[in-house]
Amino acid sequence: MKSRLVSVTGATGFLGPHIVEAFRRQGWHVRAIVRPGGARPAPPGAEVREAPLVARPLAAALAGSDAVVHAAGLARGRDALTLDRVNVEGTQAVVEAANECGARLVHVSSQAAIGTGTIGRPAREDDVPRPVTAYGRSKLAGEAVVGDRATVPWVIVRPAAVYGPGDRQFLPLAKLARRGLFPMVGPPSFALTIVYVEDVARAIALVAEHGAADGQSLFIGHPVPETPESVLRAMAVQIGRAYRPRRVATGWLRALARFGDVGWRLGYEPMLDSDRLSELTAEGFVCAIDRARDA
Repeated sequence: MKSRLVSVTGATGFLGPHIVEAFRRQGWHVRAIVRPGGARPAPPGAEVREAPLVARPLAAALAGSDAVVHAAGLARGRDALTLDRVNVEGTQAVVEAANECGARLVHVSSQAAIGTGTIGRPAREDDVPRPVTAYGRSKLAGEAVVGDRATVPWVIVRPAAVYGPGDRQFLPLAKLARRGLFPMVGPPSFALTIVYVEDVARAIALVAEHGAADGQSLFIGHPVPETPESVLRAMAVQIGRAYRPRRVATGWLRALARFGDVGWRLGYEPMLDSDRLSELTAEGFVCAIDRARDA
């Protein structure tokens, strides 16, 4: 029997190699779509095709695919235009190419596209979107492109806060924890849904296998929310450090965020900027995962 073929954009990113491996375990032939001249190595076991996020070259690279996973994206950038160029215009190119080759499309978005949620009122897929960052707004616009322009079966997956090998979101906290520093920021009631990177990849592979969620968006995350304290305590245990948290004043964070905004203009990526501060001081990022569980 001919092996099914899935093409994965963003195959050399944080999530991409795990997606490649999840599909390989399910018997798919995997084609890694990588940026021309990219420095990162392609995942092992994948056929490699170079193509920019432009419709015509992508259509040739995706030819023959049974499914396309669009995982390429930009999580941080100096301004909204930079994010839109990748997360909106790039998604439009992938949608046009998937339409041409007739492949089912799995679009990897983010909980950031919908916005905040709390333990008492978790975000749900059909909530009115209220993204709090330029990244979230760009992912929401990318979702709109999928819904409006895809003529093939499609599913949007919205992972919650993803952690695991290669993660950069929690990396600054881990580095501070190794030095015995456990900063507490944001409101005391803050909570978030998190998810391990391999679980996100398995969910994406399952979505591509089945049509139960076609035409829908799905939050992907662990059913039990975490708090900053629970995350930092877990880090302390793993690293073997005494857990002595210290609350950081919001005023200091605002000042650091302003310096971070200047840093983008000077050409380097800061650890903290205004967008990241908006996330840290939000009411929470908890989402309900019932739809994905039931599907």
